Amino acid sequence: MYVAPSLTSAVPDPRRLVAAVKAAPVPVFAVIVPLAAGGEFPDAGHLADAVHHRLARDCVILTLDEDSPNEISAQEYGVDRDSIEAAGAVNLDPNLDSASLTDRLIRCVQLITSGQAHAAYEKQSKALDQRIREPRRKSGSGGHATAYALGGGSVAVAAVAALAVWRWRRTRVVRRRRPRPVLTDARSAASLREHAEAELVRLGEALEDAQGDSARLREALDAYSAAGKALDAARTVPDLAGVLVLIDMGHDASEAARGGRGPTPLCFFNPLHGDGPVSVRWRAVGGRERITVRACAACARAVRARETPDVLRDGATPYYEVDPARSVWATTGYGQFRGDLVQRVLRGDLHRR
Repeated sequence: MYVAPSLTSAVPDPRRLVAAVKAAPVPVFAVIVPLAAGGEFPDAGHLADAVHHRLARDCVILTLDEDSPNEISAQEYGVDRDSIEAAGAVNLDPNLDSASLTDRLIRCVQLITSGQAHAAYEKQSKALDQRIREPRRKSGSGGHATAYALGGGSVAVAAVAALAVWRWRRTRVVRRRRPRPVLTDARSAASLREHAEAELVRLGEALEDAQGDSARLREALDAYSAAGKALDAARTVPDLAGVLVLIDMGHDASEAARGGRGPTPLCFFNPLHGDGPVSVRWRAVGGRERITVRACAACARAVRARETPDVLRDGATPYYEVDPARSVWATTGYGQFRGDLVQRVLRGDLHRR
């Protein structure tokens, strides 16, 4: 745990937090420093990434939230403990609004430790929704004029304000939730195609009103076009996995356009595993050169244990061992070998068989 000198008074009795962290089933680091636009670490994501780069290990990193210094942000690297939802549950819990930062951090760590983070987040989210709906029902029961005549105007205003807060807080929790929803149990081409079609629609809707850096938005639109082209040509599970990779690239570029975190590629060994937050050195069977790829936690552990990861196969062959002359996915490693996957798809490399 590290607390900036200017914030020591905000974290009373830190020994209790240290004890909670030591009891966690995964390494947890709390880095409590002020975040400011234009500073060395303008947001929680940049700070957590920098700390993780220095630590070079799988872990959970807790920081303050850049949008609200009284709220907690969580990032996961190579672990899956619903830490982001743990932070979200704490931030949404009205019983913790007046609690010290120490108590809020301890509650977050307890949810990570217990495995109840997702359930707690859903509970707090539903409770907040219920608190908003109740005054809205009361304000609407007798019409707007009656409501204001009876002093219900303050109730209606409170309902609108609460709804705005709910949307703001929910959006921030969902925005940080990774990995993006990529199916790991849909192995057939039919089920993957259905999922890819839905995800492509979601990306298109997200880009309709997207704002931000024009160059990044162009990248997002190019990825969207490439994903549509790849979906039309897809015939196999590796092809449909490629569609999901392109969709993920589109989301990453759109997020970067708004000043968000940089891209996180999907797992090199099997994009259907979701994000690849862990960098590992790997050498293909029979190969001489060791390369660095990004993988999910399970595949990274397998590589480090010198075991075979759960690789996506094209028939009986690992997708990356297919003749590069007939597979853009093998040529680029789903974008991890080369940075021109989108351009290759757009120019027609999908049809080289």
